[in-house]
Amino acid sequence: MNQNKGKLTALLGWSLQAIEAIDKMNRPFLVVGPPEFQSFADSHGIQFVPWVFRHLEERADELYEKLKDLNTTVAVPIYEETVEWSGAINARLWNNPRIFHKSLLLRDKGLMKRKAQLAGIRVGVFEEANNKEDIRYFLKRINEALCNIDEDDFAPIHVKPFDKAGTVGHYMIRKLEEIDQIDDSEFPLLMESHLEGQEFSCEAFIHNGKVRFLNITEYVKLGHSNFVPASPSLEKWRPQIKEAIEKLVDAFEVKYGIIHPEFFITQDGVLSFGEVANRIPGGHIFEHIENAYGFSPYQGQVLCCDPDTTEEEIAAFFPEEVVSAKGYSGNLMVYPNVKIVEKLNIPNNLKNHPFFVNHNMFIPVTSKVAERVGFGNHYGTIFFFGEDADEMRSILQDYEKYNFYQ
Repeated sequence: MNQNKGKLTALLGWSLQAIEAIDKMNRPFLVVGPPEFQSFADSHGIQFVPWVFRHLEERADELYEKLKDLNTTVAVPIYEETVEWSGAINARLWNNPRIFHKSLLLRDKGLMKRKAQLAGIRVGVFEEANNKEDIRYFLKRINEALCNIDEDDFAPIHVKPFDKAGTVGHYMIRKLEEIDQIDDSEFPLLMESHLEGQEFSCEAFIHNGKVRFLNITEYVKLGHSNFVPASPSLEKWRPQIKEAIEKLVDAFEVKYGIIHPEFFITQDGVLSFGEVANRIPGGHIFEHIENAYGFSPYQGQVLCCDPDTTEEEIAAFFPEEVVSAKGYSGNLMVYPNVKIVEKLNIPNNLKNHPFFVNHNMFIPVTSKVAERVGFGNHYGTIFFFGEDADEMRSILQDYEKYNFYQ
């Protein structure tokens, strides 16, 4: 690892992909991560600060002093739990307390929806739930407003934690009895109405308050499958989508870094805001961006997080959107449909498909499948790459319910 002396970029969190990417930039850096990675960092020459990302209010000053003494100039968040930590560090490094308060907005799904609503961005109906009775009342009231009298015809609502990433702890509730699957320890939770339309995410790279590269990721099924870039039928709405992103950037006063908002869009182009994150997206989206566009989004994040990055560096780094894509990169996240895994079955038709790249599925050491909470955790991913968006969507749909684990 090349660790030149000088001003340091701090990566908050542990990601080998991010570490490898910044190392290739010949840029001095250090990693602030869980203590269990200390020996790995030492053996590979990675400058490392062991840290447990808890008790922010009591310990942020301590971490700031450590990083300042090491000549750190910018902190880059890698995963959800480090977003407000990077906000706290950068607020002190750059002498701008508002940076920390803005990071808190990007960690609370209720606050971010309220902020978007105040900025004139279309959102669904949402409320906070402190117990199961709140969810029952919300489900009933939403459906009363929709004139759905029979419970069998109820429109769904979504219930999720305020500060978790992606689909962690996310429940879609259609019937009153489904509320009982939520444990009392999970409250308080955010409740929101179901938004109609196709769901997608954006990965916007922002420097000096301007969107420098905008990727649109098409979701085939939330929590299961997606691909990059989006199909022509979704990409045609890029002007409206970019306008919404710019409105979001202005509303949240994002100056540097990346944002990963999720939207819904109807067939006639009506956009609704879901939520936004301020860190690397899940679902292998960064890998897809690199496969499709040929640049490292991890490096792009580092460049955009740093106020000292020049306009020339930004212009030289990011390719032209859409037209520069070499193809469509997608994946299917696989969930077992059995309670006990005995074998892994991958059909020949899949392995022989020209879009098939590889997979990382495996027989788990413990054959008993963990009980799913909300969407649960997937047991491996299948990766695809090809030149046709319709075929990409088709293969992801075809194998969505296939029993790979038996």
